[in-house]
Amino acid sequence: MMAHQPADGTEDGYYGAAAGSPVSPSSPAGSVLCDLHFFVRYTLREYIGFMWQHGGFLIRRRRVRWPASLYLRIKSTASAALHFVLLGRGKRTYEFTIDQHGIVRTSGGVTLIDWADVTAVRTYSRGFMMVLKRGTLPIPYRCLNETQQGAMRVLAATRRENALR
Repeated sequence: MMAHQPADGTEDGYYGAAAGSPVSPSSPAGSVLCDLHFFVRYTLREYIGFMWQHGGFLIRRRRVRWPASLYLRIKSTASAALHFVLLGRGKRTYEFTIDQHGIVRTSGGVTLIDWADVTAVRTYSRGFMMVLKRGTLPIPYRCLNETQQGAMRVLAATRRENALR
């Protein structure tokens, strides 16, 4: 597994003019999220772990029972693994910037994700899973330092509270 440090060499991973200051209250994250900047290079094993856990959550939420639940979990995880290999996701290094405006993912091209497209931020044993309207963004713990993990935990709790309203 490959872990990366923030690009400019700082230890805390906070960047820009907003470094250390909270975001505007109008953002979905409230006043809890500062600019996060990190790099991710997924391994197949890690990606399969994320998809296995997330598939299990989705299947439990729909109240599918055994043995159908096991079949669906294996099928969805195998499908995700096949797409991972075919799309060459293990060969790319993704650069993420998360701030009050949304998420920017860079890897050859730039993907801009608005906070309105983020439906949930889930916490799994391997890291955080940002659930989007169309797809997911797994963020491993190994790519975040303690300060960034704390900010992501607060973001996940804030998104959970907003979803319960």
